[in-house]
Amino acid sequence: MPQWLQWSLIITGVIAIVLMLMFIRRQMALLSENRKRQAKSEAFQAKRRKDMIRSVRVIAMAVEEDQIEYSEACLRLKGLLDHLAPDLLAQSPFRIFQEVHDQIQHMPTHRARQATETKFVEKMDRQRFEVEQKHADEIRRAATALRHHSFSSDTL
Repeated sequence: MPQWLQWSLIITGVIAIVLMLMFIRRQMALLSENRKRQAKSEAFQAKRRKDMIRSVRVIAMAVEEDQIEYSEACLRLKGLLDHLAPDLLAQSPFRIFQEVHDQIQHMPTHRARQATETKFVEKMDRQRFEVEQKHADEIRRAATALRHHSFSSDTL
């Protein structure tokens, strides 16, 4: 084999090795970046979950101390539980949050309420108060149970 061919093959091999090392280094950097991004995402999700659990407990405590309308509490708790532990909404005593939500979800809130005719809003308020009175004891019991519920075993 001529010497120029040997040197050509050696140089080609060295270039291939350098290119492969550059590729491996780039892939390792991408992998490291992905791991950091994933860790950041998991930390964000854990903080979000912790904040939602804290919100659930605050709302439940507000229900126990009659500091919030029961209908509003049910709407908020149902929304939070949809993310934290949706299976709880089918279990007793937490099922009441879903039931009240289903009965009052059609009622206007916030800007829609302000834009709605006063007589209609008053009619909706009467219906909402009836639902609250009918389920008041169940809502309080469920709020107390929810405040003491351990969310650590539930998954997102």
